[in-house]
Amino acid sequence: MAPVIGSSGEAYAEIPTMVGLIGAFGLVFTVSLFSWICCQRKSTKSNKTPPYKFVHVLKGVDIYPESLNSKKKFGADEKTELSPKSHISKTSLHLDLEKRDLNGNFPKANKVRSSPDLEDFSQAPLQEKDKNSISPESINSTSSLSSAEKQDKLGTLFFSIEYNFEKKAFVVNIKEARSLPAMDEQSMTSDPYIKMTILPEKKHKVKTRVLRKTLDPAFDETFTFYGIPYSQVQDLVLHFIVLSFDRFSRDDVIGEVYFPLSGIELSDGRVLMNREINKRNVRKSAGRGELLISLCYQSTTNTLTVVVLKARHLPKADISGLSDPYVKVNLYHAKKRISKKKTHVKKCTPNAVFNELFVFDIPCEGLEDISVEFLVMDSDRGSRNEIIGRLILGASADGTGGEHWKEICEHPRRQIAKWHMLCDG
Repeated sequence: MAPVIGSSGEAYAEIPTMVGLIGAFGLVFTVSLFSWICCQRKSTKSNKTPPYKFVHVLKGVDIYPESLNSKKKFGADEKTELSPKSHISKTSLHLDLEKRDLNGNFPKANKVRSSPDLEDFSQAPLQEKDKNSISPESINSTSSLSSAEKQDKLGTLFFSIEYNFEKKAFVVNIKEARSLPAMDEQSMTSDPYIKMTILPEKKHKVKTRVLRKTLDPAFDETFTFYGIPYSQVQDLVLHFIVLSFDRFSRDDVIGEVYFPLSGIELSDGRVLMNREINKRNVRKSAGRGELLISLCYQSTTNTLTVVVLKARHLPKADISGLSDPYVKVNLYHAKKRISKKKTHVKKCTPNAVFNELFVFDIPCEGLEDISVEFLVMDSDRGSRNEIIGRLILGASADGTGGEHWKEICEHPRRQIAKWHMLCDG
């Protein structure tokens, strides 16, 4: 019985060895099978085109390396890029997409194309052209022309007018303005908008929206005025004021357009018009009226007392021929408004008596950086209040405003009153 037991024991001892060999063989087979599958997937992926999502993301953008040297070409207009180069760009775009790797990225070899040599090649014709075109004479001529044009030409306003007989309404469409001057010296552009008033009554006042950073604004805004009989249209005058919006100070006035409707026949339909924008009429300042102001500077308390006394000869603003004036008083320190006051409204009078006193605390010693602005306004419940006239008193003011300010600085604690002509607001 001993040999039998021994033989069976040897047989059981060989079983773990066989299991280990089978497990090792299975592991090697699994690893090799996994490697073969990975190689097959890699080979099949290398033969396929990149996923379409990369093409979709880059659709409409010049991605070929030649355009990356010039920032102007990257966002250029399609109209300016219509040339035989567009066909070359499409083929190069297709080739670049085929040269992507598995992750959809361009190989590093493509970056060689946007080298300094290529930049010199693309910019060489421009540099030669600039050398031939730029000269001291041309610089002087262009500068002289631009300065003369800035003084005389302020752009062109395009608009249309018509009369709706069914609704008995007068319709004005402000289309666009072209070649406006740049009012912002830093960005060399403007933020234009247009105010329009129907004269002589000034009953209808409208304005367009502000268009940012453009010298050729396209408004295309239509304004319909009801209750105007067709028989009275010939007596009306359209007054357009072109302005540039300024967030930190008063809006800049670019110019104005007066368009009388006498002789314009609107029975045949819409009439398209264009007029040159003229400089704001300064002669209107003589008819803005006068304002009587009294000032007193208290050096001990460092306060400025302002008394708005009277206004006279104010222009007609309403249908009745009279104004509803009041005065806004703004105190400025180094061109920054630090305080504001206003008087009560005086109804239907061109000669208003206010007699209202305001006391301002001066934030600095002396009045060198202080100025006071007076705005005579016409109160109108139906629309925005209009500026009748403007007056500035300060060390840098011209005319009687500077003289009055000099007197109160030289004679503190003395109340000094003067009449001042109002300027156009």
